[in-house]
Amino acid sequence: MYLQKINLKNKYALVTGAGKGLGRACSIALAEAGATIIALSRTQSDLDKLEKEIKKLKGKVIKVNCDVMNYKELKENLDKIKIIDVLVNNAGTNIPEPFEKIKQESMHYLVDLNLKAAFNVAQLVVKKMLKNKKRGGSIINMSSQLGHVGMAGRNIYNMTKFGIEGLTKGMGVELAKNNIRVNTVAPTFVETPMVKRFFKNKAFKKLALGNIPIGRAATESDIATSVCFLASSASSMITGTSIIIDGGWTAQ
Repeated sequence: MYLQKINLKNKYALVTGAGKGLGRACSIALAEAGATIIALSRTQSDLDKLEKEIKKLKGKVIKVNCDVMNYKELKENLDKIKIIDVLVNNAGTNIPEPFEKIKQESMHYLVDLNLKAAFNVAQLVVKKMLKNKKRGGSIINMSSQLGHVGMAGRNIYNMTKFGIEGLTKGMGVELAKNNIRVNTVAPTFVETPMVKRFFKNKAFKKLALGNIPIGRAATESDIATSVCFLASSASSMITGTSIIIDGGWTAQ
């Protein structure tokens, strides 16, 4: 047989930013594939809603209510977890501003969340994976098409996502000997609550969709399915690279 199935039974998957948008979608998809979900979010009510959704699927979920930007709190919570096989390093955001008007607070916030916090989560998880040598692991850093191409008004987001792509390549090379694979998923604009806010600007929506040859925004399912593939043994020869889910944007 040549077709490998996506089966995550007996795997433990940590998803950061699990309460909303892509984090929620990835959590549910990974649960559908059989994984036990370790859902991390700073909003308890979002975690409670997610738990109900996963339990409807007969899935298992461990809720972790903490802020990834609080290293002490993050470490204390992750220290309580014995096994992590999969990390979906998803927590992040964007604050669009013209370059000359970028506020120092915006710049520091995006770097602290999108880059520093992502690094801290990855490092804490890798230490745990190395202790469980036989299990190996798969890390999926949530990137963006804007980790591959530039876009006006997204300069700091560009900077952080290009940084995530570089981190992923370095980790992928270094950790391969430990059977830990590291990749990114790099979506175009996805139908999430955050993007729906951006698309209220009709001119921006027209510009964004006009750059996607397929002619539509991605769905949460488009991204979550690729995350499940990278989390599974079906992608066992893939590391240090990026799956760009952009409808052809970066091919132009």
